[in-house]
Amino acid sequence: MTASKIAVIGGSGIYEIDGLEDAVWTEVETPWGAPSDAILTGRLGGVEMAFLPRHGRGHVHAPADVPYRANIDALKRIGCSDVISVSACGSFREEMAPGDFVIVDQFIDRTIAREKSFFGSGCVGHVSIAEPTCARLGDACEAAARDAGIRLHRGGTYLAMEGPQFSTLAESRMYREAWGADVIGMTNMPEAKLAREAELCYASVAMITDYDSWHPEHGEVDVSEIIRILTGNADKGREMVRGLPGLLGGERAACGHGCDRALEHAILTRPEARDPALVARLDAVAGRVLG
Repeated sequence: MTASKIAVIGGSGIYEIDGLEDAVWTEVETPWGAPSDAILTGRLGGVEMAFLPRHGRGHVHAPADVPYRANIDALKRIGCSDVISVSACGSFREEMAPGDFVIVDQFIDRTIAREKSFFGSGCVGHVSIAEPTCARLGDACEAAARDAGIRLHRGGTYLAMEGPQFSTLAESRMYREAWGADVIGMTNMPEAKLAREAELCYASVAMITDYDSWHPEHGEVDVSEIIRILTGNADKGREMVRGLPGLLGGERAACGHGCDRALEHAILTRPEARDPALVARLDAVAGRVLG
């Protein structure tokens, strides 16, 4: 058993964790630049917690401009073991209504303008993301959400679009009907991929604000309506987060799904051929396997 440190990456509407003891905002430097913001650390229910506002306090980072690599490196660097992503999204399913939460388990990545890996020329690495989320963390998020009285759906495919514009009607219909996506957002990719490369357990909780643009009775996305629902979702999201420490506890065993060993056979570049500068940048993310 090892100590747990639970990280929450908060999306639109969630910019803090309520009730943290000994809470302090800490600046973390990474080889990949500055994270979205300082990281709020403390204890909740006796469990070490960390909170990072994905868009920064005041919502200053657009989805494509979020420093995803720095964010994940920073969380790993300060000792986080588990990452819970909370984000706003649109829905492609009638039954997944605004105000509902979805525990995401699959992704379709349509982002095109973001750095998606810590690895590259000089140290090549390939991780599997066939199962991109951790079922153990998903179980905890489901239990915490249900305890908070949140209407919840377990399992769903999240389509990550580049943004910052919302979908056209034609795109919305394609994602829903031809591609089989369930929800759509702009921020879970490459975040989930990078968390896997960093050997962090990762779970995604999508908070539905709208029906994108496919729904014949709801029309195009209405930003004022999104903001109204977002406020209610943020309250529910914070309530869910408060329940996580009691469910996950302060200690954890090795991940039964192998998230914490994702790099075991992923590095292909021979040791003598590795770029020392890149290896140095990977100290927090991949130090366990690079030595």
